[in-house]
Amino acid sequence: MRRSLVLTDEQARHPFRASLPPHVCRGGEVAMLRPSWILTRDDVQGFVGAYFASLAAVAVFIA
Repeated sequence: MRRSLVLTDEQARHPFRASLPPHVCRGGEVAMLRPSWILTRDDVQGFVGAYFASLAAVAVFIA
């Protein structure tokens, strides 16, 4: 098991980033990750359907 001699990264400007292990924060670079969610056509269609159904229900309730 390898351990670092220094427990914090002195170049990190925030205490949380300084406490991260070196393999998480490599040289201060932030890894650009792709979002885990992607909107599909079914998602948009479901949202629009629910929106108009609730709008119609409110309109019927008011009228």
